[in-house]
Amino acid sequence: MAMMTCNFHSETLGLNTSMTVLLPQQPRGEKTKPENIKYKTLYLLHGFSDDDTIWARRTSVERYADQYGIAVVMPNVHRSYYTDMAYGGNYWTFLSEELPFVARSMFPLSDKPEDNFVAGLSMGGYGSFKWALRQPDRFAAAGSFSGVLDVAAFVQKTKIDEMRERSFHLIFGDEPVEGSDNDLLAVLGRAKENGAAMPPLYQWCGTEDFLYEENLTFRDACRAAGYELDYSEGPGDHSWGYWDEHIKLYLIWLDKKGLLK
Repeated sequence: MAMMTCNFHSETLGLNTSMTVLLPQQPRGEKTKPENIKYKTLYLLHGFSDDDTIWARRTSVERYADQYGIAVVMPNVHRSYYTDMAYGGNYWTFLSEELPFVARSMFPLSDKPEDNFVAGLSMGGYGSFKWALRQPDRFAAAGSFSGVLDVAAFVQKTKIDEMRERSFHLIFGDEPVEGSDNDLLAVLGRAKENGAAMPPLYQWCGTEDFLYEENLTFRDACRAAGYELDYSEGPGDHSWGYWDEHIKLYLIWLDKKGLLK
């Protein structure tokens, strides 16, 4: 595998930003011509206090991805909650429209929905499911590890935290999150009403995690909607040892479903 930090200008954000990319390395003597290779791709999203380098620094995702020959694209979105912010950048538009275009223009990545996956931790788990639920025709599967999956409830819960309250005001403004396109439960409900198909979802949360109750809420709503959800939980809190284990298990899960062949 090759690991690259790619610095580029985002037209959507109007600033220079970065993504960390893991790319399979073709062995010498390989008969397939490089121009004919288009890699399956995992978009891997970071949490609230992190950046595009964190997955490579804190986990063995490079080693795990190498086993399956897939590329991994890890963007930097700061504390945006993968949202077009009320007072800030249009990070949802950046993620869902500009990032795949830029990444595919620079690297040999497949644009086929069956070759694309998304996953993330905490804020990134929210971003992963948000992307998959709002644009279900783009992905073969999505994963969340300790995700902020009931963001409206979480915003209310953290109002006693001055720093998070300021951050959420910058992200969501004065409009209520509940019922909006930033509310995964609302998006899930509308998808059910419209009969929209969804890619299979992988969800894990530790029972000692401060986001455990929000994860149960999403699990129950997803099951009630009749969508395919592989949910698991176990002893664990909001920490990297569990996320390292579950990015590995997520790739194993994708492989068992025949999606990495």
